[in-house]
Amino acid sequence: MVKAVVGANWGDEGKGKITDMLAAESDIVVRFQGGSNAGHTIINSYGKFALHMLPSGVFYQHVTNVLGPGVALNIEVLIKELKALEEKGVPRPNILISDRAEVVMPWHILLDRYEEERLGSRQFGSTKSGIAPFYSDKYYKVGIQVCDLYYPTVLKEKIDSILEVKNLWLKTLYNAPPIDGQRVYNDFLRLGKEIEHMVSDTTAFLHKSIKEGKRILLEGQLGALRDPDHGIYPFTTSSSPLAGFAAVGAGIPPYEINEIIAVVKAYSTCVGAGPFVSEIFGGEAANLRERGGDAGEYGATTGRPRRMGWFDAVATRYGCRVQGATCVALTLLDVLGYFDEIPVCVAYDIEGDITQDFPVTPLLLKAKPVYKMFPGWRCDISKVRKYSDLPDNAKRYVEFIEEFIGIPML
Repeated sequence: MVKAVVGANWGDEGKGKITDMLAAESDIVVRFQGGSNAGHTIINSYGKFALHMLPSGVFYQHVTNVLGPGVALNIEVLIKELKALEEKGVPRPNILISDRAEVVMPWHILLDRYEEERLGSRQFGSTKSGIAPFYSDKYYKVGIQVCDLYYPTVLKEKIDSILEVKNLWLKTLYNAPPIDGQRVYNDFLRLGKEIEHMVSDTTAFLHKSIKEGKRILLEGQLGALRDPDHGIYPFTTSSSPLAGFAAVGAGIPPYEINEIIAVVKAYSTCVGAGPFVSEIFGGEAANLRERGGDAGEYGATTGRPRRMGWFDAVATRYGCRVQGATCVALTLLDVLGYFDEIPVCVAYDIEGDITQDFPVTPLLLKAKPVYKMFPGWRCDISKVRKYSDLPDNAKRYVEFIEEFIGIPML
């Protein structure tokens, strides 16, 4: 049985909670794309954690946690997170790192930072984690794979060849100092040794596990609207957060994925730039932000305050469709308990044309939300554990969303 947990919106939907819950009943948890540019917040008996590189199954001793070949591996962040777990008393997790995963290098992070500074007001809202330069190099075929760390001659040749170009960029475009190739070489030989005991052929491991009937959970990063092909391009991430890519990024056959759980919030949030049709501002946004999440709506990676908005049913239906969702997990419904009325965006007004289809970015930038109002339930539902015990108005809100997007709720 293979399940995928993915986001249907802009990311930050609360996937960490769902993956943590499902990890408890899984044998294997796999990260299949992205890097340290996004995080999953998990609160448990050990404390509060924001995981950026580690899969969400690291709190369970029976789980094998896999970083697949589609991941942008920042080794230093990975080691730092493992040490943070140890300091809080979490038993050493079982981790496998694909020998085909590519490594985030110092020049990726520097170029990401300098380019965002150069763009100024035109920047894309990067977390400056090196992700766009990393994937650019990967598809330009000048990346360094984990396996290269164990072949010193290959590693040295690659670093020297890459830095011939990167140092020229740094000097001419950004007036920045060059990177010392020998230092990078020494650092990554050392880092390679630190993770060597975790490195393996994870694709072979997963194929064997599928044959043995293991329960596998595929953990996505960000959300459908950040996909570079189907999202709000160019305000996207640089890898595909879609369940369809999970087979590629993990290294398993696509037909093995039995269930795709799309996670959405009961309201909308967004970190980073780009069109966000149902966005709200001022005191209304600040109030919702402070009440939201486990400690307010702030980015797990950047700490930036999330942009706030009402539930966007148009964007969510589209996100669920491109994810191929078989069911939806709705999170943080309790946060809305203080409203008399709750708007839901059910259409877009684009210069007088009303549509319920999710359009391309130039049209999204012109879109105005069309709202349907729902009566609030004006009570605390955070302790409710059965759907039948919800107030009638909360049920009506959930049932409308379920009917609009056309996919059953978990």
